[in-house]
Amino acid sequence: MPDTALRAATFLDKGGVGKTTATAHLGVALDRHGYDVLLLDLAGKQGDLAKHFGLWEDVQADDDRWPNITTVFQDEWETIAEKLPTPVEDLIIPTGEGPDLIPAHESLDGLDATLGNIDDASERYSRLDEFLTDYVASDYDVILLDLPGSTSNIAYNGLWAARNVVAPVRPGPFEAGQAAQLRRDLETIRAEQDVDIELVMVLLNEVDERTTAGKTYLEQFEAEYPNALAPAQIPSSQDVQNAQMHGGTLFTLERPSKTAERAVEAYKTDAEALIERLEDRR
Repeated sequence: MPDTALRAATFLDKGGVGKTTATAHLGVALDRHGYDVLLLDLAGKQGDLAKHFGLWEDVQADDDRWPNITTVFQDEWETIAEKLPTPVEDLIIPTGEGPDLIPAHESLDGLDATLGNIDDASERYSRLDEFLTDYVASDYDVILLDLPGSTSNIAYNGLWAARNVVAPVRPGPFEAGQAAQLRRDLETIRAEQDVDIELVMVLLNEVDERTTAGKTYLEQFEAEYPNALAPAQIPSSQDVQNAQMHGGTLFTLERPSKTAERAVEAYKTDAEALIERLEDRR
């Protein structure tokens, strides 16, 4: 079957910028737009996406789960897949909010060194891409990858596989520098590794446009990323943490606050824009 899925990876070479929150909410928003969505967590033993959907205890209880996401990077994956009746289905768990999830696994933390032992860069960085293309992409409309918050062989596999990057950023001088560095890094990948990779969306988190600082940072990012800035910025809302405590996204709240409602609408708007940008680059 043809590879039909649109792909994007949330990434910034910094932790705590809202990558997992953005991945989860964009995924649910896309599901509500009628897309079949797969979320893939590459962040190691933290299991942030599983935690976000209240699935972490189930994942931990099945920590000897095999196959798992690490298995698909191994030389033997094709042989393993041929011997299992439902190899891909064994990797996936439902989130309860629409999208499917391939959760992270603690063995990912040892995978980076293993990949580093592969001399050929194209082989080292293409394993996830091959897995998604050959085994997964024909079954979904959209695949969103939540990458580690640091540059690594695993992160490079995610970037190669997605080719489209969503960078969640909190407004601030340090974060602006990180986004600029990411753009330079992607230019280096394109030039040195001949990979068509693009920063398709800069997603500003916790923006208060009513303040002078908020307006200033928004204007700065509009000037720096005129084609990549998301059309709607995500306001700060305590309800994000409240929803996570109950194992869900803002979409699950029965009585959301005004800021939560604004955030939900922003994610819906940005999800539609993301699809348009990914379609343009197909």
